[in-house]
Amino acid sequence: MADNRITQLFGIQYPIVQGGMIWTSGWRLASAVSNAGGLGLLGAGSMYPNVLKEHIDKCRKATDKPFGVNIPMLYPNIDEVMDIVVKSGVKIVFTSAGNPKTWTTFLKEIDITVVHVVSSVKFALKAQEAGVDAVVAEGFEAGGHNGRDETTTMVLIPSVKEKIDIPLIAAGGIATGQAMLAAMVLGADGVQVGSRFAASHEGSAHSTFKEQIILAKEGDTHLTLKELAPVRLLKNKFYQNVQQAYANGATIEVLKSLLGRGRAKKGMFEGNLEEGELEIGQVSGLINEIKPAGQIVKDLVEEFGRAKSAVNRL
Repeated sequence: MADNRITQLFGIQYPIVQGGMIWTSGWRLASAVSNAGGLGLLGAGSMYPNVLKEHIDKCRKATDKPFGVNIPMLYPNIDEVMDIVVKSGVKIVFTSAGNPKTWTTFLKEIDITVVHVVSSVKFALKAQEAGVDAVVAEGFEAGGHNGRDETTTMVLIPSVKEKIDIPLIAAGGIATGQAMLAAMVLGADGVQVGSRFAASHEGSAHSTFKEQIILAKEGDTHLTLKELAPVRLLKNKFYQNVQQAYANGATIEVLKSLLGRGRAKKGMFEGNLEEGELEIGQVSGLINEIKPAGQIVKDLVEEFGRAKSAVNRL
């Protein structure tokens, strides 16, 4: 796999980024992906500042390869988190869930590579204008919090590619080398993979949640709670309660009360499959085995090569 704009930007071997998912992306997963030639990300969204510092330190001890931190900008302790990232010497930051102008200039001035996650052409252009080094364009197939427009990856990637000049990373529905090739044919310079790495040995999610991922079939996830913050999750008892609330004409206040606090932690980290929020992408229907993260990277690269050869024979 030849060097391209993403491998050069991050100094990595393969244009494969591991999504910085909440409750899943700790130092074990990030370092394993980086050691395998991809870019591992720590998911700061589910870490208190002191916990993030611990994960950064352990990740640095576990790999001498580049790694980064994903930071949702709605994080309540964002100032403290950014201070830790800077003082810890992190060189790659992915921002999401907020205005890229807020932190990009600050981070770039201290030589940190900045990537922003977007769900539309409009926000990709805003991110480019803000000065980010690359964008992740994420289709609504993706797990977790998502765009409101429900634009699929296959539509989003070429639409964004047409309008921006900076490197483009595709996300949403990518768990195989074939999908990686398809995304790059559509104009992406690399891919971000989430759900496939959620079902890895090194992922920090609860084992029962990982088992649910590999048991999931087509149609077992749904994008819901758009009135609050759109989220794709597995259909379970909590999901059914949400659907019943909608059927009863629930107000935003009722939905907030139903969601409560710590719902994703309860499901993904603590393993409560009934009452927890089980965030995962549509592509979970294609994931049938929990694997080491390094093997997942190897599989993606090998599948990409075989798919590319097959296309060349057409």
